[in-house]
Amino acid sequence: MIIPDLAELAALRGAARGLSLHARRPALAQLRGGHRSAQRGRGLEFEEVRLYAPGDDARAIDWRVSARRGRLHTKLFGEERERPVWLVADLHAGLFFGSQRQLKSALLLRAAALLGWVAALGGDRVGAVIAKADAAAPRILPARAREAGVLPILEALVEAQPRAPGSPAGEGLRAALSTLCPLLKPGSLILLLSDFATLDATTNDLLAATSAHNDIRLLWIIDSLERDGLPAGNYRVGLPGRLWWLDGERCRRAWQDVWRARDEHLTNVCTRLHLPLNRLLTHADVLETLVPLLREAS
Repeated sequence: MIIPDLAELAALRGAARGLSLHARRPALAQLRGGHRSAQRGRGLEFEEVRLYAPGDDARAIDWRVSARRGRLHTKLFGEERERPVWLVADLHAGLFFGSQRQLKSALLLRAAALLGWVAALGGDRVGAVIAKADAAAPRILPARAREAGVLPILEALVEAQPRAPGSPAGEGLRAALSTLCPLLKPGSLILLLSDFATLDATTNDLLAATSAHNDIRLLWIIDSLERDGLPAGNYRVGLPGRLWWLDGERCRRAWQDVWRARDEHLTNVCTRLHLPLNRLLTHADVLETLVPLLREAS
């Protein structure tokens, strides 16, 4: 399977044209029951002060200006034309796996690159926090506008992708969210790409705290073999140095039960926190999966 390089990720800029993270009702931001506005997360920036008029929100009164001029004045705010968009990439060694078309790590890189280009072309500043299995701490790339924000992120993703199979890192996702929290400006959009293999109670708490003042969207990287189990037959599975034989037919039900429990847990977390969850599977091209989610609703 081909490992993505910088040229491939940079070329996704063309596919990002005409797409939006801020559509009036984008599929990527839809939730069960419509609990959250698609525009949630846009901040307000100060524009000017004018004389207070009946019906103005009293909370917007500028008391300093009013005292200086002897008449009530109110602040006017406009919606920010840009907001920070943060890509959070959980690139542990367990993502070096794929039964069809592409590795899970490759799908994560392609999805992150496309989302980064969509954000930059939409006028948003793009930053990233990248967790890598063999790194002491996640790498931070500050939010910047246009190509200056996206290209360094693409280079960092290519460098950080796993090159050999291994076990999921227990601290990666948790460390990425802990690193991101102090960097956030309220109203930021966070695109979290992971297979959520290491989701735990602490990570759930971090998601809850972060989502209180920001817009978080989860993109779950999945291989169909994880979900469906092995076909009939005998297979040697595991990691180098830790291999064993499995009977596909005999183990399939237990395999699927484990996956079902994992799916239910993540779905319940997202439902409780009102977080949109989108599943990206390795057998599908990233453009086939993501582009329909990023088109303006008709």
